[in-house]
Amino acid sequence: MYESLLSFPGTLFSDYDRLRREFDQAFDTGSLPGGMPASIRAVAPGSFPALNVGTTQGSVEVYAFAPGLDPQKIYVTVDRGVLTISGERPAPSVDEKSNVYSRERLFGSFKRALSLPEDIDPERISANYRDGLLQVSIARKEATRPKRIEVQ
Repeated sequence: MYESLLSFPGTLFSDYDRLRREFDQAFDTGSLPGGMPASIRAVAPGSFPALNVGTTQGSVEVYAFAPGLDPQKIYVTVDRGVLTISGERPAPSVDEKSNVYSRERLFGSFKRALSLPEDIDPERISANYRDGLLQVSIARKEATRPKRIEVQ
């Protein structure tokens, strides 16, 4: 038999990828030629870390799902309205005597950038990492928040 699925003769996995690309093109599922997302807010499949982005009345909340990282090696920056999350995920150690048939966990350096609304306050940002979840909270400027004026 074959030692590894990765050395399987033929192109089982590449045929599947080709079929997916043809399906996307035939039914215009939102990607441009070459597999790039059609929307600036969309990302390619498998982007790491996966992000959830939302807003509250007083802040913009970004959640990055990044298990297995050292918090000291995660870099969060804001420059000219762009939030950047970057770092490196170390490769898992593999015993020399074992055969690896499939490796789906991404490793190596990563970088995600996200445009922020104009009403954020770049001086009031906090980031916390716990249980594989990075939460970045960016406060909105006081001047842009709705203010209730009491009628006398």
